[in-house]
This record gives sequence, structure tokens and C-alpha cells, in this order.
Amino acid sequence: MSKKKKDWKTEKERLLRLDLEERRKEYRKDFTQLENIPTWRGENRSKNNDGDDEEQTGGGGLGDKVSLYKGDITVLEVDAIVNAANTSLLGGGGVDGCIHKAAGSCLYDECHSLNGCDTGKAKITCGYDLPAKYVIHTVGPVARGHVSQKERDDLTSCYKNSLDLMKEHNLSSVAFPCISTGIYGYPNEPAADIALNTVKKWIEDNPDKIKRVIFCVFLDTDFAIYKKKMAIIFPDDDIEDEKEQLKEESIPPSTQSTTNEETEESEKGKLVTKALCLLVSVFFLLQLF
Repeated sequence: MSKKKKDWKTEKERLLRLDLEERRKEYRKDFTQLENIPTWRGENRSKNNDGDDEEQTGGGGLGDKVSLYKGDITVLEVDAIVNAANTSLLGGGGVDGCIHKAAGSCLYDECHSLNGCDTGKAKITCGYDLPAKYVIHTVGPVARGHVSQKERDDLTSCYKNSLDLMKEHNLSSVAFPCISTGIYGYPNEPAADIALNTVKKWIEDNPDKIKRVIFCVFLDTDFAIYKKKMAIIFPDDDIEDEKEQLKEESIPPSTQSTTNEETEESEKGKLVTKALCLLVSVFFLLQLF
């Protein structure tokens, strides 16, 4: 005999009342805690320290607020994960289907009550059986290889509206998939540019409203693209400063003193030359008289 179907409103209210430890008992699968996902700054610092483990203290800069994660978005224990949904919000292929399957039937029922979603917009639901507390559903543009300004604007709106919705509900951590790059055909590199730059600007405008934004990719291709672009868009200024300091410290003291001595000798030479010129001028003037 099948179990009685849960009412999504009752289940949502119940789940949102639970504390973290109580919710963890109801997860369907293993989960990944936010604390176990390195920040972009922390990951770079670990690599620059020859793989030594380093405590991620986090200075509150851009590099401390973003992460690059390769894997299953449905296992992430964050405030919200973003679903690359279709306009019906009733599930589909790719990440959309995976999220609906992992969250359970209550997600479908709540989505059914939302009457769909327009391209570029975003709507929020409970996460139900997911480790994520909420799911933010956003509808990316269908590009199929053709990207006009409208597609660029719509994709930008997907990220911005999702972040605004998160802010509205006082959430501080969110994970994004690669929106529109699957069957919707948005080229991967331009999509990554929009994702990274839109998130960066939003964090700069709302520094106190976000703890972490995770760029969750599944394909090796997207991982390589994001890794390359994040190094440019979210540089670790502290590491660059340390490199410059090391360069200065690597100059031998004898070399520095030699340089100073050469400068002093040059100045002395200029003074001697001026003095000789003055003496010659005086000598010629005396000859005239």
C-alpha cells in the first residue's frame, strides 16, 4: 500500500520550522556542507602554499564570497540552489529534472501553484527533501547558437533576479548551475562571462547580504572555462601583493647598496663638472681684464 501523499503546504511549514540537525535526519542522500567547499581565495592560497592545509579565515573580499564546485548541485547544503527551469516550472531534463527528482513530489505541487515563470524571471519554493532549504527557479533564454542582446539581457536577469530573491528572503548562500548552456544552446564561454560578471557586480553592490555564491558545474569543459575566467574576474590581490614583496625581498642587500652608491657617485660627478665649468668661466673673464 502506497504512502499517503503529503500536502506541500503542510510539509513546507513543517520543514521550515526544523533546526539544522533535525533537517539533516530527513535528507535522502549524503550531503556536502558549505564549510567543506573552499572559497576561491582559500583554494588559491592552498595551492600557492604547495598544498598545505590553511585555515580559511576569510577577509570578506570578493574571493572569500565565491566558490567553484564541480559535482551534483542537489547534494549542497546551502540556503538555496538555483534551478535552470523551463517556463512551466514543472520539471524537465538536465539539472531541472535532477532537482525535481531529488526534492520529491511536493516540489512539483508547489511549482504547479506558481503558474509558471517568464524568461529572465525567478520564483522561490521550499527545498523539501534536498539539503538546500530553498530552490530558486529561473528560466534562461533559448539561444540555440544565436545570441542577441535580448538573450544576453535575459541571462543577466536570471542571475540578478535570483540573487535579489535570495536577498528578499534573507538567505546568505546560494549555488548556481550553468543556466541555459544545456539544451537551450547558450554558448558556454559567453554564458560564464555573464554569470561571473553579474554575480561580481551584485556582490559589490550588496557586500553585507551574501556569505557565499557557488558556481556549480558538472562538465569538465565548464570547469575549465570557469577556472580560467575566475582567475581574472576574482583575482587574489593579497597573493599578488605577497609576490611583489617577495620579489623586492629577493634583491640582495649588496645590490641595493651598490645601486645607492652609484646614484651618490653620479650626483658627485655632476657637482664636480659644474664646479670645473665655473672655474673655466672665471679664468677667461680674468684674461679679458
